[in-house]
Amino acid sequence: MSLARPAAPTIAPLTRAHAHDVLAIYQAGIDEGDATFETTAPTWDAFDAAKLPEHRFVALAPATGQVLGWIAAGRVSPRAAYAGVVEHSVYVAPQARGRHVGRALLDTLIGSTEAAGIWTVQSGIFPENAASLALHRHAGFRIIGTRERIGRQHGRWRDVILIERRSPKVD
Repeated sequence: MSLARPAAPTIAPLTRAHAHDVLAIYQAGIDEGDATFETTAPTWDAFDAAKLPEHRFVALAPATGQVLGWIAAGRVSPRAAYAGVVEHSVYVAPQARGRHVGRALLDTLIGSTEAAGIWTVQSGIFPENAASLALHRHAGFRIIGTRERIGRQHGRWRDVILIERRSPKVD
């Protein structure tokens, strides 16, 4: 007897219609403790204002349309010199992990940023988040360095590993 691989998720633009599920998945990641310094998910309006509409996506279960995960990017700076640099976040619902949801989302984001002329996609990841580090490494991200003791979470200092993917289209 062979085990069938779950069907690949459908990737769609992340819109207000997904707000409840997206913010619940975000909060689940926050609650686990190794995803972000945030302690609560933002309101939809704050999330919406911080993320670029053309670079945010959801993964949907093919049969049900259930949101399995999301990815979104925002500008790192309003300065013209950084116009091609974005910082992203990717979150997968606990029950959807290990099903290539994160990779599908990351591949879609890379495609959208490449098409838009973005030359650097970056993020910061806690060293303890081995799954996220592996996901990004397989998608072509590299470690730039470690920001040691950059912030406190629940009374303890945390390091953040800086990663980036440079577009091969950059001259």
